[in-house]
Amino acid sequence: MKKWLFNANATYFNIGMLFLRITLGASFIYNHGFKKIADPSRWAKLGAEMQVIHIDFAPAVWGFMAAFAEFFGAVFIILGLFTRFSAFMLAFTMFIAFMVGNSPNDFNAYPFEMMLIFITIMIIGPGKLSIDAQISGFKK
Repeated sequence: MKKWLFNANATYFNIGMLFLRITLGASFIYNHGFKKIADPSRWAKLGAEMQVIHIDFAPAVWGFMAAFAEFFGAVFIILGLFTRFSAFMLAFTMFIAFMVGNSPNDFNAYPFEMMLIFITIMIIGPGKLSIDAQISGFKK
């Protein structure tokens, strides 16, 4: 019998994580990151949303960081490079988006759901089919 049949759960997990990383990362680049990283005039307004957690200095820097996370963080998620740190940056960005976009009468589930997905990726890691795994010599 083929060796991969005995380790099917790990194989399915790693293929599933690769699929999740590629589709989620590509979606973030296309729908969020590229638009923000390509238009520096948006950074100050985007960064001003940090006031929701009482950070009101250097809004353009915070806006750039959000755009950087949504573009380059998504690229790193796809590659499986710096995965946990990238997932943390994206989870934090989605936390701020959730805090800004919600009121007692209006619940915006999208940023909350994305935050939970990025926290999950941060916890379980990128899987074997990633640059992180190749660098660390991951054998699972």
